[in-house]
Amino acid sequence: MTLSGWSLRLYEAADELFWAFTLTLLWIVFTLAGGVILGIGPATVAAYTVARRRASGESFQGWSAFLTAYRREFVRGSLLVLPLAGAFALLAANYFWFASIGPAAAVPRLATVAALVALIVVSSYLLPMFVHYDLPARAYLPKASLFAITRPASSVVLLFVLAAVVYVADTFPFLGLVLAVGAWIQLDTWLCLRFFAENEARLQAKGIT
Repeated sequence: MTLSGWSLRLYEAADELFWAFTLTLLWIVFTLAGGVILGIGPATVAAYTVARRRASGESFQGWSAFLTAYRREFVRGSLLVLPLAGAFALLAANYFWFASIGPAAAVPRLATVAALVALIVVSSYLLPMFVHYDLPARAYLPKASLFAITRPASSVVLLFVLAAVVYVADTFPFLGLVLAVGAWIQLDTWLCLRFFAENEARLQAKGIT
């Protein structure tokens, strides 16, 4: 590879890191702006909205685009994300409770882990799907769940990528603080858009609309 080629690759890598930092910062600022509970839903949906635009190759101003999406999705974002966050918190609390009991609670602890993994996988499809498709509100969760069940290989890829992000964040806490959220949201969105496109192409090939 030529020097200019390496320079281009380094520039692109630096640009992606800066974008992950920006997206993480936006998510944190707007989550706090809503008092966490009222902010996490619209901030998360806004983050996925701008991540989708970036993954689609659009050019936009990050802060203004995020603010527009945050305001537009304030109610819908809360209705979507808060139940997911509540379910995750409940399952996590159950896991630590069963873990504190010891070997006697091995079965319910493993069942809780399985439920957590299922929730993570479904959520990984649900949020990109929410900002990519215009569907009735009640249709997103069933479609995301069906996609997770029928695309096991894609689900494994998402889990692997999430595990890699968590590993890096755990190994380098500072990087985790400033990059992890944005990196995961962008990677999740980028992958899911491709999974959705592959699925649509497959359905069209079969004559299913």
